[in-house]
Amino acid sequence: MNRTIALCLLLLTAFVAGAQSNVTIRGTLENGAQKRVELYGYEDMLTKKEVLLSSCEADTLGAFAVSCYANYPRLVYVQVECYSQSFYIEPGRTYEVYLPAFDWDLNEKRNIYLAPEALPLEFLNLPPNELNVSIMRFEDVADSFMTAHWEHFDPKYKPSVRLFNQMVEELNAKVPATEGGAFFERYREYTLAEMRLAMRFASRKKMIAKYILDKPIHYHDENYMRLFLSLFEYSVSRGTKKIAQERLVAWVDHGQLETYLDSLGLDPQLRNEQVRELVALQALKESYYDRAYDREAVRAMVEKLGVATKFAEHRQLAQNLSESMARQERGAQAPSMELPDVEHRMVNLESFRGQWVYLGFVRAGDPHSLKELETMAHFRDTVYAQHPDVKFVTVVCDREFQKMYHLLKNSKRGQRYNWTWLHFDGNYRLLEHYGVTSYPTFVLINPQGELHYSVTPAPASGILLRGPWQKSQPPKDEGGPAFKR
Repeated sequence: MNRTIALCLLLLTAFVAGAQSNVTIRGTLENGAQKRVELYGYEDMLTKKEVLLSSCEADTLGAFAVSCYANYPRLVYVQVECYSQSFYIEPGRTYEVYLPAFDWDLNEKRNIYLAPEALPLEFLNLPPNELNVSIMRFEDVADSFMTAHWEHFDPKYKPSVRLFNQMVEELNAKVPATEGGAFFERYREYTLAEMRLAMRFASRKKMIAKYILDKPIHYHDENYMRLFLSLFEYSVSRGTKKIAQERLVAWVDHGQLETYLDSLGLDPQLRNEQVRELVALQALKESYYDRAYDREAVRAMVEKLGVATKFAEHRQLAQNLSESMARQERGAQAPSMELPDVEHRMVNLESFRGQWVYLGFVRAGDPHSLKELETMAHFRDTVYAQHPDVKFVTVVCDREFQKMYHLLKNSKRGQRYNWTWLHFDGNYRLLEHYGVTSYPTFVLINPQGELHYSVTPAPASGILLRGPWQKSQPPKDEGGPAFKR
Protein backbone atom coordinates (compact mmCIF):
# COMPACT_ATOMS: atom_id res chain seq x y z
CA MET A 1 0.00 0.00 0.00
CA ASN A 2 2.79 2.40 0.95
CA ARG A 3 4.64 1.62 -2.29
CA THR A 4 1.50 2.34 -4.31
CA ILE A 5 1.01 5.69 -2.57
CA ALA A 6 4.68 6.56 -3.03
CA LEU A 7 4.51 5.67 -6.74
CA CYS A 8 1.36 7.79 -7.20
CA LEU A 9 3.00 10.74 -5.46
CA LEU A 10 6.10 10.37 -7.65
CA LEU A 11 4.00 10.30 -10.84
CA LEU A 12 1.94 13.26 -9.63
CA THR A 13 5.09 15.25 -8.86
CA ALA A 14 6.53 14.48 -12.29
CA PHE A 15 3.24 15.45 -13.95
CA VAL A 16 3.07 18.80 -12.10
CA ALA A 17 6.72 19.56 -12.87
CA GLY A 18 6.14 18.78 -16.53
CA ALA A 19 2.97 20.87 -16.62
CA GLN A 20 4.84 23.89 -15.27
CA SER A 21 7.26 23.91 -18.18
CA ASN A 22 6.43 23.18 -21.82
CA VAL A 23 8.93 25.55 -23.48
CA THR A 24 12.70 25.22 -23.23
CA ILE A 25 15.39 27.58 -24.50
CA ARG A 26 18.91 26.26 -24.39
CA GLY A 27 22.08 27.50 -25.94
CA THR A 28 25.63 28.72 -25.57
CA LEU A 29 27.17 32.13 -24.88
CA GLU A 30 30.52 32.21 -26.67
CA ASN A 31 32.22 34.41 -24.07
CA GLY A 32 29.55 34.41 -21.37
CA ALA A 33 30.78 31.71 -19.01
CA GLN A 34 29.03 31.80 -15.62
CA LYS A 35 26.90 34.81 -16.52
CA ARG A 36 23.31 35.00 -15.27
CA VAL A 37 20.74 34.29 -18.00
CA GLU A 38 17.17 35.43 -17.33
CA LEU A 39 13.97 34.87 -19.28
CA TYR A 40 11.28 37.56 -18.93
CA GLY A 41 7.82 38.20 -20.30
CA TYR A 42 5.27 41.00 -19.96
CA GLU A 43 2.28 40.42 -17.70
CA ASP A 44 0.32 43.00 -19.70
CA MET A 45 0.99 45.47 -22.49
CA LEU A 46 -0.55 48.47 -20.75
CA THR A 47 1.95 48.66 -17.90
CA LYS A 48 4.54 46.29 -19.42
CA LYS A 49 5.07 44.76 -16.01
CA GLU A 50 7.99 42.37 -16.35
CA VAL A 51 7.69 38.84 -15.01
CA LEU A 52 10.72 36.64 -14.45
CA LEU A 53 9.83 33.31 -16.05
CA SER A 54 13.10 31.46 -15.55
CA SER A 55 16.78 32.01 -14.83
CA CYS A 56 20.02 30.09 -14.56
CA GLU A 57 23.77 30.59 -14.50
CA ALA A 58 25.69 29.60 -17.61
CA ASP A 59 28.32 26.94 -16.95
CA THR A 60 32.07 27.31 -17.49
CA LEU A 61 31.57 26.70 -21.23
CA GLY A 62 28.77 29.25 -21.51
CA ALA A 63 26.00 26.66 -21.85
CA PHE A 64 22.61 27.44 -20.33
CA ALA A 65 18.98 26.29 -20.33
CA VAL A 66 15.86 28.14 -19.18
CA SER A 67 12.27 26.92 -19.37
CA CYS A 68 8.74 28.19 -18.77
CA TYR A 69 5.10 27.37 -19.38
CA ALA A 70 3.02 28.90 -22.18
CA ASN A 71 -0.51 28.08 -23.28
CA TYR A 72 -0.42 30.35 -26.35
CA PRO A 73 2.29 32.09 -28.42
CA ARG A 74 3.76 34.98 -26.46
CA LEU A 75 6.58 37.48 -26.55
CA VAL A 76 9.53 36.87 -24.22
CA TYR A 77 13.08 38.15 -23.99
CA VAL A 78 16.37 36.72 -22.85
CA GLN A 79 18.41 39.10 -20.73
CA VAL A 80 22.06 38.89 -19.76
CA GLU A 81 23.27 41.77 -17.61
CA CYS A 82 21.76 44.89 -19.24
CA TYR A 83 21.44 43.41 -22.74
CA SER A 84 18.43 41.54 -24.10
CA GLN A 85 16.80 40.04 -27.18
CA SER A 86 13.09 39.41 -27.68
CA PHE A 87 11.31 36.71 -29.68
CA TYR A 88 8.14 34.64 -29.65
CA ILE A 89 7.73 31.26 -28.05
CA GLU A 90 5.10 28.63 -28.81
CA PRO A 91 3.84 25.91 -26.45
CA GLY A 92 5.65 22.60 -26.66
CA ARG A 93 8.74 23.87 -28.49
CA THR A 94 12.44 23.66 -27.67
CA TYR A 95 14.61 26.47 -29.00
CA GLU A 96 18.35 26.25 -29.56
CA VAL A 97 20.24 29.54 -29.61
CA TYR A 98 23.83 30.69 -29.92
CA LEU A 99 25.41 34.00 -28.93
CA PRO A 100 28.68 34.80 -30.73
CA ALA A 101 31.48 36.62 -28.89
CA PHE A 102 29.93 39.78 -27.46
CA ASP A 103 31.45 43.00 -26.09
CA TRP A 104 30.08 43.01 -22.55
CA ASP A 105 31.90 46.30 -21.82
CA LEU A 106 29.83 48.15 -24.42
CA ASN A 107 27.68 49.83 -21.76
CA GLU A 108 30.83 51.49 -20.38
CA LYS A 109 31.67 52.97 -23.78
CA ARG A 110 28.28 54.50 -24.55
CA ASN A 111 24.85 54.94 -23.02
CA ILE A 112 23.00 51.83 -24.20
CA TYR A 113 19.69 53.29 -22.98
CA LEU A 114 19.99 56.07 -25.56
CA ALA A 115 21.53 53.79 -28.19
CA PRO A 116 20.30 50.26 -27.33
CA GLU A 117 22.28 47.18 -28.30
CA ALA A 118 20.36 43.92 -28.66
CA LEU A 119 21.93 40.58 -27.89
CA PRO A 120 22.70 39.08 -31.34
CA LEU A 121 21.15 35.71 -30.54
CA GLU A 122 21.15 33.25 -33.43
CA PHE A 123 18.48 30.54 -33.66
CA LEU A 124 19.61 27.09 -34.70
CA ASN A 125 17.63 24.35 -36.47
CA LEU A 126 14.36 26.25 -36.83
CA PRO A 127 11.85 24.78 -39.33
CA PRO A 128 11.09 27.03 -42.34
CA ASN A 129 7.54 27.82 -41.19
CA GLU A 130 8.41 28.52 -37.54
CA LEU A 131 6.74 31.65 -36.14
CA ASN A 132 9.93 33.70 -35.61
CA VAL A 133 11.21 32.78 -39.08
CA SER A 134 7.98 34.00 -40.67
CA ILE A 135 8.06 37.23 -38.66
CA MET A 136 11.70 37.89 -39.58
CA ARG A 137 10.92 37.32 -43.28
CA PHE A 138 7.91 39.63 -43.04
CA GLU A 139 9.98 42.38 -41.41
CA ASP A 140 12.86 41.94 -43.87
CA VAL A 141 10.57 42.31 -46.90
CA ALA A 142 8.76 45.34 -45.39
CA ASP A 143 12.00 47.03 -44.26
CA SER A 144 13.68 46.46 -47.63
CA PHE A 145 10.72 47.88 -49.53
CA MET A 146 10.38 50.94 -47.31
CA THR A 147 14.12 51.60 -47.39
CA ALA A 148 14.13 51.40 -51.19
CA HIS A 149 11.24 53.89 -51.36
CA TRP A 150 11.99 55.88 -48.22
CA GLU A 151 11.11 59.24 -49.78
CA HIS A 152 7.53 58.01 -50.31
CA PHE A 153 7.14 56.95 -46.66
CA ASP A 154 8.84 59.93 -45.03
CA PRO A 155 6.41 61.27 -42.37
CA LYS A 156 7.49 64.84 -43.19
CA TYR A 157 5.64 64.48 -46.48
CA LYS A 158 2.41 62.76 -47.47
CA PRO A 159 3.10 58.99 -47.56
CA SER A 160 2.06 57.17 -50.72
CA VAL A 161 -0.98 54.88 -50.42
CA ARG A 162 -0.18 53.40 -53.82
CA LEU A 163 3.30 52.30 -52.75
CA PHE A 164 2.01 51.00 -49.43
CA ASN A 165 -0.49 48.80 -51.28
CA GLN A 166 2.33 47.70 -53.57
CA MET A 167 4.34 46.67 -50.50
CA VAL A 168 1.37 44.66 -49.19
CA GLU A 169 1.15 42.86 -52.53
CA GLU A 170 4.83 42.00 -52.31
CA LEU A 171 4.33 40.71 -48.77
CA ASN A 172 1.40 38.59 -49.94
CA ALA A 173 3.58 37.02 -52.60
CA LYS A 174 6.73 36.46 -50.52
CA VAL A 175 5.31 35.91 -47.03
CA PRO A 176 1.71 34.63 -47.30
CA ALA A 177 -0.46 35.24 -44.25
CA THR A 178 -1.16 31.52 -43.89
CA GLU A 179 2.45 30.32 -43.80
CA GLY A 180 3.04 30.94 -40.09
CA GLY A 181 -0.27 29.82 -38.59
CA ALA A 182 -3.13 31.76 -37.00
CA PHE A 183 -0.91 33.81 -34.69
CA PHE A 184 1.30 34.99 -37.55
CA GLU A 185 -1.80 35.90 -39.54
CA ARG A 186 -2.97 38.14 -36.68
CA TYR A 187 0.54 39.54 -36.20
CA ARG A 188 0.67 40.46 -39.86
CA GLU A 189 -2.81 42.02 -39.86
CA TYR A 190 -2.29 44.10 -36.72
CA THR A 191 1.20 45.26 -37.77
CA LEU A 192 -0.05 46.48 -41.16
CA ALA A 193 -3.00 48.15 -39.42
CA GLU A 194 -0.58 50.05 -37.14
CA MET A 195 1.39 51.16 -40.17
CA ARG A 196 -1.78 52.40 -41.88
CA LEU A 197 -2.70 54.31 -38.74
CA ALA A 198 0.77 55.88 -38.43
CA MET A 199 0.71 56.96 -42.09
CA ARG A 200 -2.89 58.22 -41.80
CA PHE A 201 -4.18 56.00 -44.57
CA ALA A 202 -7.30 55.32 -42.49
CA SER A 203 -9.07 57.25 -39.75
CA ARG A 204 -9.07 56.08 -36.16
CA LYS A 205 -12.86 55.88 -36.26
CA LYS A 206 -12.89 53.43 -39.16
CA MET A 207 -10.08 51.33 -37.72
CA ILE A 208 -11.73 51.14 -34.30
CA ALA A 209 -14.94 49.99 -35.99
CA LYS A 210 -13.00 47.35 -37.92
CA TYR A 211 -10.73 45.96 -35.20
CA ILE A 212 -12.28 46.82 -31.82
CA LEU A 213 -16.05 47.31 -31.78
CA ASP A 214 -18.25 44.21 -31.35
CA LYS A 215 -15.16 42.01 -31.09
CA PRO A 216 -13.55 40.28 -28.09
CA ILE A 217 -10.55 41.96 -26.48
CA HIS A 218 -7.44 39.77 -26.81
CA TYR A 219 -5.59 40.81 -23.65
CA HIS A 220 -2.98 38.06 -24.06
CA ASP A 221 -2.10 38.98 -27.66
CA GLU A 222 0.71 41.56 -27.53
CA ASN A 223 0.15 42.68 -31.12
CA TYR A 224 -3.59 43.20 -30.70
CA MET A 225 -3.02 45.18 -27.51
CA ARG A 226 -0.34 47.28 -29.15
CA LEU A 227 -2.84 48.22 -31.89
CA PHE A 228 -5.59 48.87 -29.32
CA LEU A 229 -3.36 51.22 -27.33
CA SER A 230 -2.25 53.01 -30.52
CA LEU A 231 -5.85 53.57 -31.60
CA PHE A 232 -6.85 55.20 -28.31
CA GLU A 233 -3.57 56.92 -27.45
CA TYR A 234 -4.28 60.36 -25.86
CA SER A 235 -7.84 60.21 -27.15
CA VAL A 236 -9.23 60.87 -23.65
CA SER A 237 -6.59 62.18 -21.21
CA ARG A 238 -6.10 65.48 -23.07
CA GLY A 239 -9.82 66.01 -23.48
CA THR A 240 -12.32 64.97 -26.15
CA LYS A 241 -14.62 66.83 -28.53
CA LYS A 242 -17.37 66.74 -25.92
CA ILE A 243 -15.35 66.84 -22.69
CA ALA A 244 -12.75 69.48 -21.87
CA GLN A 245 -9.61 68.34 -20.08
CA GLU A 246 -10.46 70.65 -17.16
CA ARG A 247 -13.61 68.60 -16.47
CA LEU A 248 -11.67 65.34 -16.59
CA VAL A 249 -9.14 66.79 -14.16
CA ALA A 250 -11.92 67.86 -11.79
CA TRP A 251 -13.54 64.40 -11.84
CA VAL A 252 -10.19 62.76 -11.14
CA ASP A 253 -9.37 65.21 -8.33
CA HIS A 254 -12.71 64.45 -6.64
CA GLY A 255 -12.62 60.71 -7.31
CA GLN A 256 -15.83 60.79 -9.37
CA LEU A 257 -15.28 57.50 -11.16
CA GLU A 258 -18.90 56.93 -12.24
CA THR A 259 -19.15 60.41 -13.76
CA TYR A 260 -15.79 59.93 -15.48
CA LEU A 261 -16.80 56.59 -17.05
CA ASP A 262 -20.38 57.62 -17.89
CA SER A 263 -19.13 60.75 -19.65
CA LEU A 264 -16.71 58.71 -21.76
CA GLY A 265 -19.70 56.60 -22.79
CA LEU A 266 -21.12 59.60 -24.69
CA ASP A 267 -18.64 58.68 -27.42
CA PRO A 268 -20.23 55.99 -29.65
CA GLN A 269 -16.85 54.25 -29.86
CA LEU A 270 -16.80 53.86 -26.07
CA ARG A 271 -20.34 52.68 -25.40
CA ASN A 272 -19.12 49.15 -24.85
CA GLU A 273 -18.42 48.93 -21.11
CA GLN A 274 -15.36 46.69 -21.44
CA VAL A 275 -13.73 48.85 -24.11
CA ARG A 276 -14.59 52.00 -22.15
CA GLU A 277 -12.95 50.75 -18.97
CA LEU A 278 -9.80 49.65 -20.78
CA VAL A 279 -9.55 53.03 -22.50
CA ALA A 280 -10.10 54.72 -19.12
CA LEU A 281 -7.18 52.77 -17.65
CA GLN A 282 -5.00 53.83 -20.56
CA ALA A 283 -6.13 57.45 -20.14
CA LEU A 284 -5.37 57.39 -16.41
CA LYS A 285 -1.90 56.05 -17.13
CA GLU A 286 -1.32 58.97 -19.52
CA SER A 287 -2.80 61.40 -16.99
CA TYR A 288 -0.27 60.32 -14.37
CA TYR A 289 2.50 61.87 -16.48
CA ASP A 290 0.46 64.97 -17.39
CA ARG A 291 1.14 68.03 -15.21
CA ALA A 292 -2.52 69.04 -15.45
CA TYR A 293 -3.45 66.14 -13.16
CA ASP A 294 -2.61 65.44 -9.53
CA ARG A 295 -0.62 62.22 -9.38
CA GLU A 296 -2.04 60.98 -6.11
CA ALA A 297 -5.59 61.57 -7.34
CA VAL A 298 -4.88 59.67 -10.55
CA ARG A 299 -3.52 56.70 -8.66
CA ALA A 300 -6.53 56.77 -6.30
CA MET A 301 -8.85 56.72 -9.33
CA VAL A 302 -7.01 53.71 -10.78
CA GLU A 303 -7.42 51.83 -7.51
CA LYS A 304 -11.10 52.79 -7.35
CA LEU A 305 -11.67 51.46 -10.86
CA GLY A 306 -9.90 48.23 -9.92
CA VAL A 307 -12.37 47.70 -7.07
CA ALA A 308 -15.49 48.71 -9.03
CA THR A 309 -14.89 46.78 -12.26
CA LYS A 310 -16.57 43.46 -12.96
CA PHE A 311 -13.86 42.39 -15.41
CA ALA A 312 -11.10 40.26 -13.88
CA GLU A 313 -8.58 41.46 -16.48
CA HIS A 314 -9.20 45.07 -15.49
CA ARG A 315 -8.76 44.32 -11.79
CA GLN A 316 -5.31 42.93 -12.55
CA LEU A 317 -4.45 45.81 -14.89
CA ALA A 318 -5.49 48.35 -12.27
CA GLN A 319 -3.37 46.60 -9.65
CA ASN A 320 -0.34 46.49 -11.95
CA LEU A 321 -0.83 50.13 -12.92
CA SER A 322 -1.16 51.26 -9.30
CA GLU A 323 1.99 49.34 -8.34
CA SER A 324 3.99 50.86 -11.21
CA MET A 325 2.86 54.34 -10.15
CA ALA A 326 3.73 53.66 -6.51
CA ARG A 327 7.32 52.76 -7.39
CA GLN A 328 7.88 56.23 -8.84
CA GLU A 329 6.17 58.27 -6.16
CA ARG A 330 7.66 60.03 -3.21
CA GLY A 331 7.19 57.74 -0.21
CA ALA A 332 7.75 54.50 -2.11
CA GLN A 333 9.78 51.95 -0.18
CA ALA A 334 13.40 51.83 -1.32
CA PRO A 335 14.45 48.30 -2.32
CA SER A 336 16.93 46.65 0.00
CA MET A 337 20.38 45.87 -1.33
CA GLU A 338 23.50 44.19 -0.04
CA LEU A 339 26.67 45.20 -1.84
CA PRO A 340 30.42 44.89 -1.14
CA ASP A 341 32.46 47.84 0.11
CA VAL A 342 36.06 48.55 -0.88
CA GLU A 343 37.27 45.90 1.59
CA HIS A 344 34.82 43.33 0.16
CA ARG A 345 32.65 43.46 3.26
CA MET A 346 28.93 43.17 2.49
CA VAL A 347 26.88 46.22 3.50
CA ASN A 348 23.06 46.23 3.60
CA LEU A 349 21.10 49.40 2.96
CA GLU A 350 18.84 48.43 5.85
CA SER A 351 21.73 49.13 8.23
CA PHE A 352 21.19 52.86 7.61
CA ARG A 353 17.53 52.79 8.64
CA GLY A 354 16.77 55.79 10.86
CA GLN A 355 19.11 58.07 8.90
CA TRP A 356 18.89 60.17 5.76
CA VAL A 357 20.78 58.34 3.00
CA TYR A 358 22.05 60.40 0.07
CA LEU A 359 22.59 57.53 -2.35
CA GLY A 360 24.64 58.14 -5.50
CA PHE A 361 25.27 55.92 -8.53
CA VAL A 362 28.49 56.90 -10.33
CA ARG A 363 31.23 55.72 -12.66
CA ALA A 364 34.82 56.01 -11.38
CA GLY A 365 36.16 57.56 -14.59
CA ASP A 366 33.13 59.62 -15.57
CA PRO A 367 33.93 63.38 -15.48
CA HIS A 368 30.35 64.34 -14.55
CA SER A 369 30.42 61.89 -11.66
CA LEU A 370 33.79 63.18 -10.45
CA LYS A 371 32.55 66.80 -10.45
CA GLU A 372 29.58 65.91 -8.26
CA LEU A 373 31.79 63.79 -6.00
CA GLU A 374 34.08 66.80 -5.49
CA THR A 375 31.06 68.84 -4.41
CA MET A 376 30.10 66.10 -1.95
CA ALA A 377 33.66 65.98 -0.60
CA HIS A 378 33.65 69.77 -0.13
CA PHE A 379 30.49 69.72 2.00
CA ARG A 380 30.88 66.32 3.63
CA ASP A 381 32.49 67.45 6.90
CA THR A 382 30.01 70.30 7.36
CA VAL A 383 26.97 68.12 6.72
CA TYR A 384 28.23 65.28 8.92
CA ALA A 385 29.09 67.66 11.79
CA GLN A 386 25.78 69.52 11.74
CA HIS A 387 23.55 66.57 10.86
CA PRO A 388 24.82 63.22 12.21
CA ASP A 389 21.64 61.58 10.88
CA VAL A 390 22.81 62.12 7.27
CA LYS A 391 24.94 59.49 5.48
CA PHE A 392 26.52 59.61 2.05
CA VAL A 393 26.48 56.26 0.25
CA THR A 394 28.01 56.02 -3.22
CA VAL A 395 27.63 52.98 -5.48
CA VAL A 396 30.28 52.58 -8.18
CA CYS A 397 28.78 51.02 -11.31
CA ASP A 398 31.95 50.22 -13.27
CA ARG A 399 32.13 46.55 -14.21
CA GLU A 400 35.57 46.10 -12.65
CA PHE A 401 35.78 46.31 -8.86
CA GLN A 402 39.39 47.48 -9.18
CA LYS A 403 38.31 50.82 -10.62
CA MET A 404 36.60 51.70 -7.35
CA TYR A 405 39.58 50.36 -5.36
CA HIS A 406 42.05 52.41 -7.41
CA LEU A 407 39.97 55.60 -7.06
CA LEU A 408 39.75 55.30 -3.28
CA LYS A 409 43.09 53.74 -2.41
CA ASN A 410 45.56 54.83 -5.08
CA SER A 411 44.52 58.38 -6.00
CA LYS A 412 44.69 61.73 -4.25
CA ARG A 413 40.97 62.18 -4.74
CA GLY A 414 40.18 59.07 -2.73
CA GLN A 415 41.47 60.58 0.50
CA ARG A 416 38.74 63.24 0.31
CA TYR A 417 35.95 60.74 -0.33
CA ASN A 418 35.67 59.57 3.26
CA TRP A 419 32.15 58.12 3.31
CA THR A 420 30.53 54.76 2.51
CA TRP A 421 31.45 53.33 -0.89
CA LEU A 422 29.95 50.19 -2.44
CA HIS A 423 30.32 48.32 -5.72
CA PHE A 424 27.16 47.43 -7.65
CA ASP A 425 28.48 43.88 -8.07
CA GLY A 426 26.71 43.25 -11.37
CA ASN A 427 23.26 43.94 -9.91
CA TYR A 428 21.70 45.47 -13.05
CA ARG A 429 18.16 44.90 -11.79
CA LEU A 430 18.91 47.20 -8.86
CA LEU A 431 20.00 49.93 -11.28
CA GLU A 432 16.82 49.45 -13.30
CA HIS A 433 14.66 49.71 -10.20
CA TYR A 434 16.25 53.04 -9.24
CA GLY A 435 16.00 54.26 -12.83
CA VAL A 436 19.75 54.62 -13.33
CA THR A 437 20.14 55.28 -17.05
CA SER A 438 22.99 57.80 -16.87
CA TYR A 439 25.73 58.81 -14.46
CA PRO A 440 25.67 60.28 -11.94
CA THR A 441 22.20 59.55 -10.56
CA PHE A 442 21.20 60.43 -7.00
CA VAL A 443 18.45 59.11 -4.74
CA LEU A 444 17.48 60.47 -1.32
CA ILE A 445 16.06 57.95 1.16
CA ASN A 446 14.40 59.17 4.34
CA PRO A 447 14.88 57.63 7.81
CA GLN A 448 11.85 55.38 7.25
CA GLY A 449 13.52 53.80 4.21
CA GLU A 450 11.29 55.62 1.70
CA LEU A 451 12.15 57.65 -1.40
CA HIS A 452 11.95 61.34 -0.48
CA TYR A 453 11.80 62.69 -4.05
CA SER A 454 10.49 61.34 -7.32
CA VAL A 455 13.72 62.75 -8.81
CA THR A 456 16.53 63.72 -6.41
CA PRO A 457 18.57 66.89 -7.08
CA ALA A 458 22.34 66.46 -7.61
CA PRO A 459 24.88 67.92 -5.12
CA ALA A 460 25.60 70.88 -7.40
CA SER A 461 21.95 71.99 -7.02
CA GLY A 462 22.67 73.05 -3.42
CA ILE A 463 20.68 70.28 -1.79
CA LEU A 464 23.49 69.56 0.69
CA LEU A 465 23.02 73.07 2.17
CA ARG A 466 19.22 73.06 2.30
CA GLY A 467 18.32 69.39 2.50
CA PRO A 468 15.12 68.11 4.13
CA TRP A 469 17.14 67.10 7.19
CA GLN A 470 17.20 70.78 8.18
CA LYS A 471 14.96 70.74 11.27
CA SER A 472 13.93 74.37 10.81
CA GLN A 473 12.30 73.73 7.43
CA PRO A 474 8.60 72.79 7.28
CA PRO A 475 7.89 69.43 5.61
CA LYS A 476 7.33 69.87 1.89
CA ASP A 477 8.33 68.37 -1.44
CA GLU A 478 11.63 70.26 -1.73
CA GLY A 479 12.16 68.93 -5.24
CA GLY A 480 9.44 71.26 -6.55
CA PRO A 481 7.87 71.04 -9.99
CA ALA A 482 11.26 71.09 -11.69
CA PHE A 483 12.21 67.79 -10.14
CA LYS A 484 8.99 65.87 -10.71
CA ARG A 485 8.71 63.39 -13.54
